[in-house]
Amino acid sequence: MLKVLLAGGGTAGHVNPALAIAEIIKENYPDAEICFAGNPEKLEAKLVPKAGYRFEPLRIEGFQRQINAENIKRNLRAGMYLLRSGGRCREIIKGFKPDLVIGTGGYVSGPIVRTAAKMGIHTAVHEQNAFAGVTNKILSKKVDVVMMTVEESRKNFPDAKKCVVTGLPVRGGFGRMTKAEARKILGIPEDAQVVLSAGGSLGSKVLNENIMKLFKWYQKEGREVWHIHSYGTYKDYANYIADCEKQGIKIRGDKHFMVDSYVDMPKAMAACDMIITRCGAASLAEIEAMGRCSVLIPSPWVAENHQYHNGMVLQNAGAGIVIEEKDLTEEKFIGAVKDYLDHPDKLRECSEKAASLHIKDTKDRIMSCLKPLINS
Repeated sequence: MLKVLLAGGGTAGHVNPALAIAEIIKENYPDAEICFAGNPEKLEAKLVPKAGYRFEPLRIEGFQRQINAENIKRNLRAGMYLLRSGGRCREIIKGFKPDLVIGTGGYVSGPIVRTAAKMGIHTAVHEQNAFAGVTNKILSKKVDVVMMTVEESRKNFPDAKKCVVTGLPVRGGFGRMTKAEARKILGIPEDAQVVLSAGGSLGSKVLNENIMKLFKWYQKEGREVWHIHSYGTYKDYANYIADCEKQGIKIRGDKHFMVDSYVDMPKAMAACDMIITRCGAASLAEIEAMGRCSVLIPSPWVAENHQYHNGMVLQNAGAGIVIEEKDLTEEKFIGAVKDYLDHPDKLRECSEKAASLHIKDTKDRIMSCLKPLINS
């Protein structure tokens, strides 16, 4: 029986690709036994058991670069966890006896994949971002294969044995519904202009504030735009609709606004013409899979500013526009949205270029990387 150990976590951007790879392996090897190693205090501790997979806890934390009293304490704790991680990794590996170990990024994947490589077990990593994370850069010198979402990542791995562009698998719901079908379900006319905006599951303060300005502009200009907005589940946004109405923006009772803390993203993206969002790798892969024009506002608070590099892949291909937070003004933001809404041909061309970036055979490419390791 094939046994595969996956390690990755801290954020959904690392956990969801690991879960997707597990599904791909199970599709090809139904009897395969899958185990995940992850931080018991992070997102993976909830998502992995929920998906029905075995979970082995491994405490590991990253080191803080900014030096202050609190971060010194955190770095001491991170150092202690790192020193203990070698023994715990060997314990997990010896207990599970994997044939293959795969890392998908995040601090937790480093010690597991490194230990497996030292023990002579076949190893692989998947890098989701255009600008690779530190963990995968280090591991790339030791693993058998590096799987990448985009070609732009290759320059990050000059010493890797083998690098292959596989793309990033997207959630199953995307692409199952046509635009007409989605609009019929949502009660949106087929010929309407539809904008979708979302700042991730928790939401984004910057994005929420600018969407509020966009709502106000719609109403001031008399624009008949249908807008679906997910403002997130973070407690600070609990009164978002009321806050909009305090600004004189009528939300309740206006059929053009579908505003909620959470929306069905596969359905909403199928219905929209354009999306305004952050630049997480998974979100961009979904945009490409659906072929949608995008206005992208990368978060500057992520490691190595990787969201900016992710977004620039689309902008350089003519598939969207990137506006960094430091350059984000009301005039520039609304101007970008207005430009696409006022020029349907430009919006359509942008959408087509986004679709051209989508790698349709991601599952096959991933298995083409893993099968030689499994068979050997």
